[in-house]
Amino acid sequence: MSRFVISCGGTGGHLSPGISLAEGLTARGHEVTLLISEKKVDARLIEKYPQFRFLRVPGTAFSLHPVALVRFVVSHLRGLVFCLRLVRTARPDGIVAFGGFTSAGIALAGRLARIPVALHESNRVPGLAVRVLGRMAQRVYLPPGVRIAGVRARHTRHVGMPVRREIRRLPVAEARSALGLEPGQKVLAVFGGSQGSGPLNDFVRTNLERLAAEGIQVYCVTGLGKGEAATQIFVARSGAAVRAVFVPFSDRVAEMLSAADLVVSRAGAGTIAELIRCETPAILVPYPEAADDHQRANASFFERQGGGIVVEQSRLGAMSAEVIDIIFNEWLLGKFRANLQRMDRANSLELMLADLEELIRPPVPPAPALAGAARA
Repeated sequence: MSRFVISCGGTGGHLSPGISLAEGLTARGHEVTLLISEKKVDARLIEKYPQFRFLRVPGTAFSLHPVALVRFVVSHLRGLVFCLRLVRTARPDGIVAFGGFTSAGIALAGRLARIPVALHESNRVPGLAVRVLGRMAQRVYLPPGVRIAGVRARHTRHVGMPVRREIRRLPVAEARSALGLEPGQKVLAVFGGSQGSGPLNDFVRTNLERLAAEGIQVYCVTGLGKGEAATQIFVARSGAAVRAVFVPFSDRVAEMLSAADLVVSRAGAGTIAELIRCETPAILVPYPEAADDHQRANASFFERQGGGIVVEQSRLGAMSAEVIDIIFNEWLLGKFRANLQRMDRANSLELMLADLEELIRPPVPPAPALAGAARA
C-alpha cells in the first residue's frame, strides 16, 4: 500500500476529479489524504464522502489588487508551512495536484522532500498554477493536443478528466422522478458550475413563462447565495402543468444530467466531462472573465467535437429561441448524443492510476554483470 496526497480544493472543477482519483486509488488499496480550500463550496461538496480524509489548507486566489495580493502572499506562506509539516508527518509516496491556489504549497513541499509530484490540468488553456509548477513536476497530465512550454515531453501524459464513479447515465424517467419532474415532459437543466451564474439565472427567470408555454420544464441550480430553493408551476399551451425547480446547490449531478434533454451551462472542464459521461447535449455559455479565457477554449473544443453549441453571454437575450429549436429537434439531439458517446471512449481514470503507480515505483537496480562477461 502506498500513500498519496491529493490537492483539489477551490472549485468543483478541482474537487470532483480529486475525489474520482481518490476513489480509484483506494479501490487499488492505496491510502489518500485530500487537501481542500477553506471555501464554503468545498465543505458542501465533500459531505457525500465521509470515507475520505479531508484537510483544509490555507490559501487564497491570486490577484493583482494590492490588498488581495498581500492576502495571497500571506495565506500561501501559511499554506506552505502547513504542507511542509504534512509531508514530514504523513510521508506520502506521491503527490497529485489538480491546479488552483491549493496546489502551490503541497507541490513545493513535495519537491523539497524529493517526493514525486504530478499535476493535472483539465482545461484547454492551462492555468497559472500548472504553468508555473509544471517544470518541477515529474508528471503533468494535460488534455489531448495541449502542451506547456518548458515541460518536457517525457514528463507529459495526455489524458482527460477523471469523473466520479457516481456520475453515469441513468434511466430518464427514474432521474426525472427523483428530481420531482414530470417524466413525460421536456427538461432543460441550467447551472453555472459549483458557484452558480447570475446571468444564467437571469436568463431562466426572464424566459420561464415562454419555456413553460412550450411544455419545457426547467431545473436550475442557482449557486449558493444566489437564490432560494423553490418550485413554480406554470400552464403550457396544451393545458398541462409545467414545473420550474430552483435549488441553490445540487450534489445530484447524475440525476440532473440524465433527466435533461438539453443543458445550458458554463464551460468549465469539469462540467464538460460530466456532460460527456452522461451523454447530455448542451448549449455552453463561456464565462467571459475566466482566467486566460479558458472557458471559451473548452467550449469551442466541445462544439467542434459535436457535443453541442456555444452561445456567447452577450447573446443570452435571444437564446430562448435556440433552446426551443434544439430541445424539440430529436434528430439533432440524437447526433449530439452519438458524438458524446464517441468522446467518452478513453478511460482517463484508469490511465492515470496505472501511470501514478509506475511513477512512485522504486527504480529497478541494474543487473550485475556476469563473471564471464567481466573476464572477457
